[in-house]
Amino acid sequence: MPTPHTPPLAVRRALRKLGADIHDARRRRKLPMAVVAERAFTSRSTLQRVEAGDTSVSIGIYAGVLHALGLLDGLGQIADISHDPVGQALASANLPKHIHLKRSSGQSRDG
Repeated sequence: MPTPHTPPLAVRRALRKLGADIHDARRRRKLPMAVVAERAFTSRSTLQRVEAGDTSVSIGIYAGVLHALGLLDGLGQIADISHDPVGQALASANLPKHIHLKRSSGQSRDG
């Protein structure tokens, strides 16, 4: 059984915002909860938990709901390198300063 865990405040806030945004997106589309839940292959009560930003709901359920609303593309971009300046800087810092080409064993230094 997993250990009970309380995510950091920043995580809880982010999921509450995501849940509220999902709620707003569903309402803008004038879709009832039952329809979105069915399209996301989940229950209406789980959709209520998603819209509340419940941290115990799996990311797969959140992804299913986003897909049901036509918003899944944004999820695939979250950790993309183009949105990760720290990762880009670290990757650039690890690039080699000099590159030495290996010579094939049949060639001499004089050419």
